[in-house]
Amino acid sequence: MTYQQIVEQIRKKKSYLCVGLDTEMQKIPKFLRNAEYPLYEFNRQIIDTTQAYAVAFKPNIAFYETLGAAGWMSLEMTIRYIRENYPQVFIIADAKRGDIGNTSRMYAAAFLEHLDADAITVAPYMGHDSVAPFLEPASKWVILLALTSNSGSADFQHAELKPGRKLYEEVIVQSLTWADHQKMMYVVGATQAEWIRSIRKIIPQHFLLVPGVGAQGGSLKDVSEAGLNKNCGLLVNSARNIIYADGTERFAQAAGEAAAALQKEMEGYLRSFGIL
Repeated sequence: MTYQQIVEQIRKKKSYLCVGLDTEMQKIPKFLRNAEYPLYEFNRQIIDTTQAYAVAFKPNIAFYETLGAAGWMSLEMTIRYIRENYPQVFIIADAKRGDIGNTSRMYAAAFLEHLDADAITVAPYMGHDSVAPFLEPASKWVILLALTSNSGSADFQHAELKPGRKLYEEVIVQSLTWADHQKMMYVVGATQAEWIRSIRKIIPQHFLLVPGVGAQGGSLKDVSEAGLNKNCGLLVNSARNIIYADGTERFAQAAGEAAAALQKEMEGYLRSFGIL
């Protein structure tokens, strides 16, 4: 999927919502747990009711790997379902991989070729040669971890690497030589909008994948005001607030309603910034 195709979907749906499929067996409705593939059955219904408002879906790989072969099958089936029924939606494999070159090449083949995700989240701290294999597949994206909003991010990411430049800023600046804004995005946490504003000065054109809105305390208003650019430039992820909006038989309907509410708010920001 190209940069322009993502922008077109944002304008068509009046939304920059990414729905996180952090699907956990213990949290899905009990009546689904006897299905052959409970995670897939849950995801399928969530996808059907939220796809009108979402430009991206982001399965977090850990929630599937923990169930072994059945979990991996549920992941494959989920991505295939999106591909076959909603091919315009951007699919992010939230895998946070990154290793020496030949290992990264296998990870890239697994997630971008075999699973056929559009993008994969990648840890940058082993440097360019660990990221390069993920950049090789045509029409696929790397979403580089830049700045997270967990408390431990202060341990390393905010360290001053050189005068006036923190480690996360150095990661962004260095990686700009690896790929441009039509091939690479960045993960930036939502809970501190001033960080997003400062990052925007370094990468004015790139898309930012922003987790942390909703259950983790991030403000959609603050994120939007700090991060929107002329083409939107944001994919704002919400998981728990949408997929677990209701634990009864109307879980899918409630997820759709929660996604619709976020989309409506996003439409307002898109209009106020002159993007629509």
